[in-house]
Amino acid sequence: MRISRTHQFGGILRGCVPAMLLAGCGGSGSAPPPPGDLVACQPAGATKFTSICTFDRSQRGDVAILTVHLPDGGFRRFEIAKDGQGVIAADGAEKAVVTLHGDKEIEVAIGGDRYRLPATLKAKPTGTP
Repeated sequence: MRISRTHQFGGILRGCVPAMLLAGCGGSGSAPPPPGDLVACQPAGATKFTSICTFDRSQRGDVAILTVHLPDGGFRRFEIAKDGQGVIAADGAEKAVVTLHGDKEIEVAIGGDRYRLPATLKAKPTGTP
């Protein structure tokens, strides 16, 4: 018996679709955050900051990278600026807006998401305002 390519692929796809659908299901939506340090964030559409995001650090050549993971599986990558200005977006065209939040954090806003990240603030040289 000859099996046509259409029939052969149709059979393969029929078997894969249920598996793909199950793999894409998130269940109750209460999956634990990805590994890393917890950080307060306000994903787009959220009304307040909560500690539901995580972050980790890595190195790409001489550039320090900070990756923030959102609970829905999304993430943002930032380069840690060498000039003390905080972070800049490592990917995409959106610009990260960085503001001070207290004396040990920066707040980063990008694409509707906001993050409060730990920061080491450099002391101003003596004699500068």
